Amino acid sequence: MNAVNAPRALMRPMAFFFGLLLLLPASLPLYAVEPNEMLADPALEARARVLSKELRCMVCQNQSIDDSAAPLAHDLRVLVRKRLKAGDSDAQVINFIVARYGEFVLLKPRLSWHTAALWGLPPAVLIIGIVMIVVAIRRRRMVPAAETANLTAAEETKLSDLLRGPR
Repeated sequence: MNAVNAPRALMRPMAFFFGLLLLLPASLPLYAVEPNEMLADPALEARARVLSKELRCMVCQNQSIDDSAAPLAHDLRVLVRKRLKAGDSDAQVINFIVARYGEFVLLKPRLSWHTAALWGLPPAVLIIGIVMIVVAIRRRRMVPAAETANLTAAEETKLSDLLRGPR
């Protein structure tokens, strides 16, 4: 390898390496929890992280407050930790935040009369789809009686000639 080709020979491995570096952050989970938010007690911090993953960021809407860097998510994370430090149970923390922000703040909504459609609609659509497929299959199997009538002698002769092929 001469001096002119040496830089070209290194281009592909370097491009591959830098491409992997660009993809690496996308494959790792990102947490927005800042060090100043974390609790000194590891058990309380673990509970806070579990609760934070159950609560929706009201700004991002499809992210938990644990994953969101929005200011409101930060405020909710701090609120969760304050409630835990005050001695609230996990259920009490969740109930407090739901009372303050509504059930939309839960990533997994509770089953109640006003969320029944949310929980019941997918299985209902699945069952209706299965029933429709079964009915369609049964209808295809059922052939009308007029189409299953026996062939006449002339039709049977013609059919057997066609099936035998050219002579």
